[in-house]
Amino acid sequence: MKYLAHEYQDYATQFILDHPVAAVLLQMGLGKSVITLTALKKLFEDDMIHRVLIIAPLRVARDTWPAEIQKWDHLSDMTFSVAVGTEAERRAALLQDTMLHIINRENTQWMIESSGIPFEYDMIVIDELSSFKNHQAKRFKALMKVRHRVNRIVGLTGTPTSNGLMDLFAEYRLLDMGKRLGRFITGYRADFFLPDKVGFDRVYSWKPRPGAEEEIYRRIGDITVSMKSADFLKMPECVMTEYPVWMEPQEKDTYDTLKQDLIVLLGPKKMVDAKNAASLCGKLCQMANGAVYADDGETTWIHDHKLDALEDLVEAANGNPVLIAYWYQHDIARIRERLPSVRTLNTSRDIADWNAGKIPIAAIHPASAGHGLNLQAGGHTLIWFGLTWSLELYQQTNARLWRQGQQADTVVIQHIITKGTVDENIMAALSDKELTQDSLMSAVKAQLEVK
Repeated sequence: MKYLAHEYQDYATQFILDHPVAAVLLQMGLGKSVITLTALKKLFEDDMIHRVLIIAPLRVARDTWPAEIQKWDHLSDMTFSVAVGTEAERRAALLQDTMLHIINRENTQWMIESSGIPFEYDMIVIDELSSFKNHQAKRFKALMKVRHRVNRIVGLTGTPTSNGLMDLFAEYRLLDMGKRLGRFITGYRADFFLPDKVGFDRVYSWKPRPGAEEEIYRRIGDITVSMKSADFLKMPECVMTEYPVWMEPQEKDTYDTLKQDLIVLLGPKKMVDAKNAASLCGKLCQMANGAVYADDGETTWIHDHKLDALEDLVEAANGNPVLIAYWYQHDIARIRERLPSVRTLNTSRDIADWNAGKIPIAAIHPASAGHGLNLQAGGHTLIWFGLTWSLELYQQTNARLWRQGQQADTVVIQHIITKGTVDENIMAALSDKELTQDSLMSAVKAQLEVK
């Protein structure tokens, strides 16, 4: 297929060419793979690079990048090998004399520290830079060991601050080796943050200092370009709504007891015990959804209010396909009991059937709805039955329907919210995180005139 680049694509490609260190913040659907590959082709032609390592999520490494290379005519002479699968398969792929080696992010540490294969690359492309937001992660530390060996690096993501500004430290430490935001997390915190939630001997969370956000964006602006899908693509309208439900007094008492005491008895020998804050949060999320895993591992019913609401929303769709996002396994089990026709999207066949309009009610887990999955042909209504704290997973799941190629004029995203519960906190947190991310995207936005 002939590649006819949009103006914004040419702009992003040139940005990569002009910046040996580049953070390219491209939202869903803007074609980050072909933009980057087009830049790589030019760099190869100009003898600026000789071998490139592309690091991506598993499915994207295995499927999306090879498909993009094979799709476009101007990339037909670009050779590549995909290092996924067994250790023997990965090793064989990395030993191939190709222009591009593509590996999944989970095997980054193995490749660098355990494979025994020399790290002979002069450029790295990180697809989903947000995968390296944890400066303590093994994959981050491994990549830092070899970062100095490459002359060029590109970080691609649409969600650079999925958990707030703190994420940017590791991402930009990897890109510019600490030039703009510092080499150490302690210094970054001291410069830009104040303690927020403090325990006896530790700080549990941090909040930006006044003016910190603007200063961070100023420091990274010279190597960062940002583009929003809605600015450059003809996108359908996206309508987000909340569908509130309420617990009965007895159900709310049970919820509040667990919240206050970290333990609650749900029946004879049925106890729910939250051993720490993270466990408590998870248990409260479950209870808001209508069921909870007791200490014996069995599912204990709490209420059906979300199921009733889901049934109402599906009926209100008037036969139009509906996609349901769930979080816990007992959620989907209860959804199946209430709506027997629901089909979980797990396999390639499931996805193909959904996009062909053969599935009226589908369910998907946000963790499997991420990178490289297109569902826009199958419907335009998404219902969040159970919420996620992760802005990255939240936005990626929404983008399965709200993206280029969606034929409907309007995409409807509905959230079933149990009032007076952690659901409200999650929605508020997602909103706050999104505001922060939108601020970053705007601060370093590509200076293109939208035509």
